[in-house]
Amino acid sequence: MACFCQAGKDIRLSSLASESLDVPPGFMLVGVKSPSLPDNLLVCAVDRRFLPDERGRNALLGFLGNCIGCGEKGFRYFTEFSNHINLKLSTQPKKQKHLKYHLYRNNQGILVKGAPICWRGNDIRIRQIRSSLSEGHLTSDERPLNPALAHPSHTPGSATGSHVEPQTADVPTKFINDNHTASSSISQPPSNQSGPVRPSATGPPANAGPPKKRHKGWSPESSANSLTESTVKSAQSSLTLSTLSVTSVITNGARSETTALQSSSRGSSSQLSPLDMSVTVPDQLLHICRLQPVIFKGHGPLPQLTGNTSDVLVSSLLQSCYLSSQTLPRVYQHYGPSPIQPLSAEMQILLTVYYLVQLGTEQVPLIDDLEQIFMRSWRESHLSEIRQFQQSQTQGTQGRHYGIEVPSGLPGLPQHLSLPPQSQQPLTPSQLPWLAQLAASSCGEAVVVLGEDVKSLAQGLLQMFSRLVDGRLENTNYVVIIVTSPGQETQSCVVVTGKHQCRALAESMFSPNEGLKEISHQLYTGAAQELIHYCNSLGQDGNMDSLLDNVSVEHEASPPSSSQMLVEEKTPKATHSPKGRTSPKDSQTPSLKDMPCPKETVSSPKNTCLEYKVEWREVRPIQLAVARKLLSHVCAIADSSTQNLDLGSFNRISFLILVPPSEVSFQQTVLHLWSSGVLQELGSSEQEFASQREAEHYVVKMDQSAQSRIDRLLQEAQSNSYTLYILVHDHAHWDISSTFYSSTDSSLGLVDRLLNSRQVKDATNILILHVTSFPFALQTQCTRISPYNEIHWPSTFSNDVDLYHERTRYFGVSELLESTCSGSSLPLMRYDSSFESMTSTLEERFPKLHSAVIRTTVLVQQYCVALMAASGKVSSSHNLHKHTSVETMEIVQSLLTAMQQCPTHHGHMVLLRIPSLALAAWAHRRLSRVRRQLGLEESFEIILGNPSQALRIGQTFTDQIKIWLKIQDAEWVPHTYLELEALPCILILSGAEPLGESLPRSLKYCDLRVISCSYLQRTTLEQELGLAAYLVKAESRPPHNPGPGSDVIESDAEKLSSTDNEEEEGQDNGDSPLQSSQPLQPCPDSRTVEPLASRITTSPNVLKETLDSIQCPSKAQIQLQPQTSSQSYFQTTPNIQSQPQVQCYPQIQLISQQQAQLQGQSQPPTQTNVQSYNQTVTQQQPVSQPQIPSKSASSDSSSPRASSPNLSCSWARGLSRPPSVLLPRALYDIITASDSSGLPRCTSFLPHISVAWASSFRPLLSKMMTCTEQSLYYRQWTVPQSYHMDSSNRTERRTDNFHPRRLLLSGPPQVGKTGAYLHFLGLLSRMLIRLMEVDIYDEEDIHLTAEVEGVQYHPPNAPWPNTEVIKKMPFDYTIHDPKYDDISIVYCPRFKPRADGNSVRQEDVYLRRRTSRIKLSKYAAYNTYHHCEQCHQYLGFNPRYQMYESTLHAFTFTHLLLGEDIQLYFIIPKSKEHYFSFSQPGGQLESMRLPLTSDWSPDCIKSPIFTPTTGRHEHGLFNLYHAMDGASHLHILVVKEYEMAVYKKYWPNHIMLVLPTVFNGAGIGAAHFLIKELSYHNLELERSRRVEGGNPSVDVWPFIILTDDSCVMWNAVDNDKLSSCPAERAVSLKQVLHHMEACPDLAQYGLCGIRKWNSRGITGIKQWEPFSRGHVHDFLLLNVDRSQNVQYDQNRFICHDVDFTLRLHSAGLLVCKFNNFSVMKKQIAIGGYRTFIIKTKMTDVSTSVGPSQYICAPDSKHLFLASPAQLLLEKYLQHTSQKLFPLSTKNYIHPVLSVDCYLNLGPEVTVCFVSSKPHCVNISTAGLLFSGLLLCFPDTFVTSGFLKKFTFLKGATLCVISADRSSLRQTVGRLELEEQWRFRLSDEFQTANAKEDRPLFFLTGKHI
Repeated sequence: MACFCQAGKDIRLSSLASESLDVPPGFMLVGVKSPSLPDNLLVCAVDRRFLPDERGRNALLGFLGNCIGCGEKGFRYFTEFSNHINLKLSTQPKKQKHLKYHLYRNNQGILVKGAPICWRGNDIRIRQIRSSLSEGHLTSDERPLNPALAHPSHTPGSATGSHVEPQTADVPTKFINDNHTASSSISQPPSNQSGPVRPSATGPPANAGPPKKRHKGWSPESSANSLTESTVKSAQSSLTLSTLSVTSVITNGARSETTALQSSSRGSSSQLSPLDMSVTVPDQLLHICRLQPVIFKGHGPLPQLTGNTSDVLVSSLLQSCYLSSQTLPRVYQHYGPSPIQPLSAEMQILLTVYYLVQLGTEQVPLIDDLEQIFMRSWRESHLSEIRQFQQSQTQGTQGRHYGIEVPSGLPGLPQHLSLPPQSQQPLTPSQLPWLAQLAASSCGEAVVVLGEDVKSLAQGLLQMFSRLVDGRLENTNYVVIIVTSPGQETQSCVVVTGKHQCRALAESMFSPNEGLKEISHQLYTGAAQELIHYCNSLGQDGNMDSLLDNVSVEHEASPPSSSQMLVEEKTPKATHSPKGRTSPKDSQTPSLKDMPCPKETVSSPKNTCLEYKVEWREVRPIQLAVARKLLSHVCAIADSSTQNLDLGSFNRISFLILVPPSEVSFQQTVLHLWSSGVLQELGSSEQEFASQREAEHYVVKMDQSAQSRIDRLLQEAQSNSYTLYILVHDHAHWDISSTFYSSTDSSLGLVDRLLNSRQVKDATNILILHVTSFPFALQTQCTRISPYNEIHWPSTFSNDVDLYHERTRYFGVSELLESTCSGSSLPLMRYDSSFESMTSTLEERFPKLHSAVIRTTVLVQQYCVALMAASGKVSSSHNLHKHTSVETMEIVQSLLTAMQQCPTHHGHMVLLRIPSLALAAWAHRRLSRVRRQLGLEESFEIILGNPSQALRIGQTFTDQIKIWLKIQDAEWVPHTYLELEALPCILILSGAEPLGESLPRSLKYCDLRVISCSYLQRTTLEQELGLAAYLVKAESRPPHNPGPGSDVIESDAEKLSSTDNEEEEGQDNGDSPLQSSQPLQPCPDSRTVEPLASRITTSPNVLKETLDSIQCPSKAQIQLQPQTSSQSYFQTTPNIQSQPQVQCYPQIQLISQQQAQLQGQSQPPTQTNVQSYNQTVTQQQPVSQPQIPSKSASSDSSSPRASSPNLSCSWARGLSRPPSVLLPRALYDIITASDSSGLPRCTSFLPHISVAWASSFRPLLSKMMTCTEQSLYYRQWTVPQSYHMDSSNRTERRTDNFHPRRLLLSGPPQVGKTGAYLHFLGLLSRMLIRLMEVDIYDEEDIHLTAEVEGVQYHPPNAPWPNTEVIKKMPFDYTIHDPKYDDISIVYCPRFKPRADGNSVRQEDVYLRRRTSRIKLSKYAAYNTYHHCEQCHQYLGFNPRYQMYESTLHAFTFTHLLLGEDIQLYFIIPKSKEHYFSFSQPGGQLESMRLPLTSDWSPDCIKSPIFTPTTGRHEHGLFNLYHAMDGASHLHILVVKEYEMAVYKKYWPNHIMLVLPTVFNGAGIGAAHFLIKELSYHNLELERSRRVEGGNPSVDVWPFIILTDDSCVMWNAVDNDKLSSCPAERAVSLKQVLHHMEACPDLAQYGLCGIRKWNSRGITGIKQWEPFSRGHVHDFLLLNVDRSQNVQYDQNRFICHDVDFTLRLHSAGLLVCKFNNFSVMKKQIAIGGYRTFIIKTKMTDVSTSVGPSQYICAPDSKHLFLASPAQLLLEKYLQHTSQKLFPLSTKNYIHPVLSVDCYLNLGPEVTVCFVSSKPHCVNISTAGLLFSGLLLCFPDTFVTSGFLKKFTFLKGATLCVISADRSSLRQTVGRLELEEQWRFRLSDEFQTANAKEDRPLFFLTGKHI
């Protein structure tokens, strides 16, 4: 019954394969493996939520399954389900042990077994695990790493199917190519087994798959993060060209010679099949065959290896590739009725054979290519299903969708090899062997297939070893073993037997650090001595040491060099000569014996080079643009609703720049910082006293000393919450190691430990800026940086338009690649075929030596020979050329002769990149010794660039640089490579990778011939190429003309190919942009034949012209300047036998022997061939005096000044061309190849060693992708390794794992990023200062009287006004507020206007209102952009708090003036309801609670604050929390109905009073009218409520505060300093109100206010009066009880407060201004009640309507306006009063009489206000003649008798205003105006309103 469920139904797969099964939605068919039925699978349906995805993630705990047999559903426990299907287990069942395979239907509709279920590596390949454990051997890729040193690389695409086999006690940890270590796991060693146990990790063991349900703490990330680096050996295979000569197969384990493949303590072999057996590795295999075979595991378990296992390497890389290509993305596994199938094992093997067949003899297989071939085959077999699926998915997807697309042509698979159509004719196991042999037969013996007679892998391996030892595989590179047996799964493996391939694969199994250790070991143990001796021999020409010793004897009398002396090594002489060398013909070489010493000529005034100039401080336009872009992103973070950054709360910035542990990079950053001026801006020092020593405090190397520096910064950040700290992580791709996998004594992991710590993350005043040229490692699925916080370096050009007007053009990686495609000139990037031939021969001779040792030895040997030949001091120097390569000879020749062409001995830099520190030190000693023996110590310097050491050069060269730079400091020494500008030198740059060192513009050659070819990540390659990045002076560039190949690489920095670089500094100056696709061209008028080392590209026409001019000098009239007495002959083509003899510096003569090295192969245009080497390149000369930038300093620039048509300085000529780059042949082939999208193949590599591809089913990068799209690509398709610092940032929801204050700046190397972010720091500092300041209206009072009264009413230090004294003070009718300088003066007898009128400053002519920048005090009012921690609850607008609920309450009261009930609405937050009284909780609003007069509290303000506002929901200063100093207060915003929603959105915790709908178009007068009347009505209600409670009604507080929405700060006069130095100090609004509310007899006053602030303050005032009677504005304390009978005019728009104050005073109420206080008003350009829009009724947009059109004659056809009638009337009177009242213009002594109303008649007209009310207070008008009379809505108190009291000038103007024409006529009749005034019919007017808008009418007349 084991095959049946308990209901008796058959559930075997074989029985149900053709049945139609009911699978509920969300369930999947799964194959269950029963121990009792090893050959059968049981079928069940399982909820997919409880199954892992393709990476072993996202499986929920628990189980939910259905029985397919009987249909029973809902099994919640797997134990219960296992009993139902009769698994018959003796132990507790676990679903991950028995749910083995996905099931799906094939094209025939048959249910078949699919991909294994990925239970995090636990049981994915259980059979292989048991077999490998029982075989008891440990392969070479199974040795643990040192977690502190290893940097595993990874194979893209293996993430979906990789696995890790469990570690047991008798077998050390197995390392396979696990390309996503996060999804791998290990098991703990059982305690009951014996045998040697190797510690597996430094951290705790990982869970193998989902744990039991009792594991409460398990999360999908727990097992992912616990796998340490030492438990994984991964192999990297960057997606590169299949025709490369290097492997990217990297397994970061240890060397097999040291692992020794121990066979002791084997496990049991019970799982071995009968055909499996152990395989003995032959003895002396490496010695006999001179190679170390590499066995790639394929399908099936590999048999046990015994014997001489140290001579064999085993890799799981191919096996992981097979698994990953069989594990389809989850979305395809159960698609529709016709499921998509993975590739079969047979098809994978056959495609592998196809791929190997087409590889060349020097090519190494790349797993990436094979992976893409698998993908293409799979895609073509299921093309229709995939397209149908993607179309269905795309319909519901927004944004860019990266579909699974494969290029039409794949590298590694020739187009003529057709892929078998799997879906039509599946490949059977029986067909596989002969099909594979048929494919292999096409390549001869290169690929051998063992398959037909092989019954097991062990038998195949034995045959392979036998053939290998017998020499039958001498010409075979690969042996493919295939085992096909009926009834068994197909097994396979691939054995690499090619010498070159085996060496490359063996070296690739080192991690980068382990490789460097192995090199050092070989060097220090003497293993390389034989090679060194061999290279010293020059064959028949003798021995190098002997020749050098002879030269040394001749120069014994010469003084020793002043440069540093190093310990020299001595090597024994060798007698044998190397084989396989080719050399150019002998050429004449000049002698350097007579070369002048720099000391002799450098100081001579006559021999001064005028071209040299260096400037260190200048910001290029594009750097400024990037700095502003950074600032914009910071502001965007601050402005977002997340409230993660409150810029307004910071008053200064501080920063710390983190750089890699390189002394030169450290000093370089210090130099840029010091010269940028940022420190001076921050106020840290004075400009003249600033020093670089001070700048060092802001830069820290990321070594062990960084811990204390950052800890100190964290302490400062915690204690200084008002300082914003910027952590700049420069060269951010360098250290991304996780702290967990880094040793404590290592500097790796420091970034993770410091920048990703909880303290930094939670500190709201720390901002992190990552800066890098290679951001790929920070753009993974688990990145901490939001894609919105990435800033990419912008493109300089758009459609050939210079966007930033740069005088230089960036020349980077894409331009280097482009130079190889032109074919018209010598490319800037090339390889040395002669050098490659030499190294290839020696690699075969010394198979045990590392290739880096061999290549470095050969290269240094070539440099030594070239120096000997070029010096002319060796007797047989003419025979030495054949012992070096043409390229090396050219470099040395140019180095030695360049200084001769400049009177100051400027020269070039040669960069020799040697990653190994040991090899670099040896090379430095060797070259220094040769230089000393040749007597060239004063000619050029040899510098060892060790990252851990400071730069050191000889004193001679230091003095020379000081003279060039005009440095007077005697102790100055150069600290950076930038300061070596124009110094002739060889820089040996060591270190595993460049650490951000910038190189000078004098770099001419970048020799990368010995860099490693084993690590093919995009970052690794591009940062090496980035050393040659250059800012080219563009003065000699012709108009842009795209050359060949310009469409291959985009130079747009927003495109992919020019943004993936390093992060050094670019320079500034040049004349015009340099087009990347247009080669440099010479000027036909002025040419200089440069040495063979010329490295500028030329167009085809220029090349032809140059060659022609060499052959026929008369054609071009070449002017050659004699440099030395030596003459040289050179050839342009092999056919030219003789050439004109020219006087020039020496050239190298080339012959056709160079072509012999190519062995008949076709030469690409970039190869070092005869034609390319014999090009003589010319260059246009500068005609101006441009600034020449340094190669990489953002602030540096060096500038040649044209002193002659032909620049005599070779260094100055070289500034217009980038350096030449020499690469290994293998890397050159990779880099220069393009994929199907047109991008370089290197862009498709794994981006970084610390990340892995998320899936092999990924699309390729597109050429048209921008930097942003490229970032999104990597964020989707890469995952961090377990030792990546972002691996701990995994979250199931991708919404909250971005650090909110983390930015990423990426840009090409050497482009100027350091200068950009330094400028950004300066901009941010200035912006914070700007944010702490506001524009305050700073205007002096207007209309000041010419005479100063001598009466002092109050003592200057009186705290409160005396009521009796105030009554005696005269009321000042004159308006002094400068905002009213354009209104009519109110007549006052005591006012004496100045003779010159109102003084207006000259600047005020252009700036209407004067403002000053004032720093905000801590008592300022803020707008909505302020988000500090203290304000969060006050504002109620923070996502971390629940939004405050508000309720809408209606409030109705009656007012006689309105004639109807007024219904207002209050929006009251729940937290503010205690300020109001309701009929019941939540019931009808009854009143607003008011305190009693006797109440007082130090933390409470009694007066309600009303702020009418419109159009300023964002900018209004409604946040009074700080202004009130935390005091409790009632603040009500008065808003219009149509703005209610937006104000509520921005100020959810504020009480709002919503005006009625009819007031939507009203002015400020209506708002104040309703506030005042509502307050009085509320006062009466509160008195009634108090009386009911037993309190006296008069005790209710009757005051309210009316404040403008732009009041920002308040000040108080310091009474203690009044006598000595009167000054004002900032005070809180709470202090101001407390003081005013505490005033004795305050109830006696009707209105109080404070003074308007200005910068003059009270200084200069001879007589200080603390209180005065007069007009008050903007901030009012109003007594609504005493002012009950005086209302604001609800119709007014302008000067309503002036009108109200005049009527209030005339009513006998006291008005008092507290001059001891002043209010500052912020300039807000948006919104406000003074913003009026006059628009017509016909259109809804404002039009230019003049004031004369505001009125019209009644009943006339006129353009009606949509503005309110009152506004039109007021604006008309303001602008046209000089026509209406002609006698009043500029006539102060004859004002216009205005009765009961003040209207603005313009600044040229004076208005005399009088009141007609009984018992009113008016000025004396006796003897005063008025020039006009203004009656605006006169009431019944205005009578004819009242008007007859006043006397008017003859011809005075009368203006009567009424609401309609009938009332107008009634007013004229009632007041008997026709007796003294003459009227005409034409003198009647109305406002230009339609009838339905109720226009106003007015009548004018003349006095008789």
